[in-house]
Amino acid sequence: MPITRHLLTLLLFTSLFCLGRFEKAVATEQIKRPNILFIYTDDHSYRSIGCYPGSHPWVRTPNIDRLAKEGMRFDAAYIGTWCMPSRATQLTGRHQFGIESMRMQGKYPGSEYDPEQTPFWPKTFREQGYFTGQIGKWHTGTDTGFGRDWDYQLVWNRPKYTGTAGHYYYDQPVTFHGGETKEIKRYSTDQYTDWAIEFLNGDGRDTSKPWYLWLCYGAVHGPYTPAERHLEEYQNVDIPVPVDIFPPRPGKPDWASKFGVWKKEKDGFPYIKDRSYYDQVQQYHQAVRAIDEGVGRLIKTLEETGQRENTLIVFTSDQGFAWGQHGFRHKLAGYDANIRSPLIVSQPGRIPAGTVCRTPVSGVDLPPTFFSQAGLDVPATMHGHDLSPLLKDPEAQWNHPAMIANTWQYFGSDTNIPPADGLGGQGIPWYVMLREGKYKYIRSLIPGELEELYNLESDPEELTNLAQEQDQSTRLKEMRKATLAELKRTEAGFVERMPAVGDLE
Repeated sequence: MPITRHLLTLLLFTSLFCLGRFEKAVATEQIKRPNILFIYTDDHSYRSIGCYPGSHPWVRTPNIDRLAKEGMRFDAAYIGTWCMPSRATQLTGRHQFGIESMRMQGKYPGSEYDPEQTPFWPKTFREQGYFTGQIGKWHTGTDTGFGRDWDYQLVWNRPKYTGTAGHYYYDQPVTFHGGETKEIKRYSTDQYTDWAIEFLNGDGRDTSKPWYLWLCYGAVHGPYTPAERHLEEYQNVDIPVPVDIFPPRPGKPDWASKFGVWKKEKDGFPYIKDRSYYDQVQQYHQAVRAIDEGVGRLIKTLEETGQRENTLIVFTSDQGFAWGQHGFRHKLAGYDANIRSPLIVSQPGRIPAGTVCRTPVSGVDLPPTFFSQAGLDVPATMHGHDLSPLLKDPEAQWNHPAMIANTWQYFGSDTNIPPADGLGGQGIPWYVMLREGKYKYIRSLIPGELEELYNLESDPEELTNLAQEQDQSTRLKEMRKATLAELKRTEAGFVERMPAVGDLE
């Protein structure tokens, strides 16, 4: 009998011990923080990615498409308006007008900032136990933050080396971990991918820590240079010309109605600087191919190293790029062709596979999401909202409109007083864009200029401005009110100085 009692006691103790170990293991797994791979391309139109509606049928991006099949594709993501402010937003979680001390200075793209007034959030990730890395293009001040914001950095510092600011694909001066700067002659897209793979493999990083890597490709920014192996791709494909490539554009604001950088050949076909529309669009898509191959290699490395299931991959671009739509070969303007970015988020077991989120989201929403996914408190200073509810259910209720403001090269309190004529650079005015549901509202800061209102469900190319339609007057007022409310919520200094709008009469 005593033996039986002793045996039962031993079995009970063993069971409790094992249960305790199991519960501890479960708790540890629950608090295990994901790695974050943030892939950031440049001037990258969503139309150049095969999985996106609106892409050409001949586009081949199998690896990015796979990422979407294994995760969630966002169909209304507005990350930024152009290179520098878009990146500044990703480093702060704030709109351009809320980033104090950032400024253009010296020869373009020279820029500076005060890290005390403009702290970058990767510093907080470091303090909370993450190993942080940045590879590739840098466009936010000559101080790249190594040792403060980044543990690991292989950076093409464009603001510092202005003489090579156009070297997007070859012969880049790259600074290694805050030390020596070397000229890297290799095709940059491939080189950045190789360096990122070394990082994923654990070379030069503390493998006991979760990691965050911001991989900033220079592609597909002009001069849209493909790798040599892709020069023969997309031959003799059909590339339709946008219907509104040449002015005028009735119903649009005066500046937009007249805008145009494309000239007509004798046969009426568009060209710029002796290069045809067809050749330029073909070359642009060829340059995307190396990015897609890089994404495939990165996914393979994560799988081979056993990190894929614990790595959140976020793929996006600083903004989009218009190829002829509304007369542009550019970003910056408030139309989807110009500034709508691809956005794909993937993590096995955490993000539902093969899903599509049509809810409009903004670039300021990404940093709060990174904090939330890492199990950290979202800083109250950030303007955006944590996208985690949408990452669980793309149909979840979302009461936050997506807003983008263009104040050209001005940041922080320098944006409090708009220019008298409302104009910025590249012939494009200061403006505020708000997307809510299927509707988009654009208000330029040109005095007396027309507002714009588009139904992107029935008019995805934004050809018909509804702002002057009588049956849309209530909606126009609601969108105008929502825009002002969002500007006030984010403390935009110029909100009280916005000029009066005009009408078509």
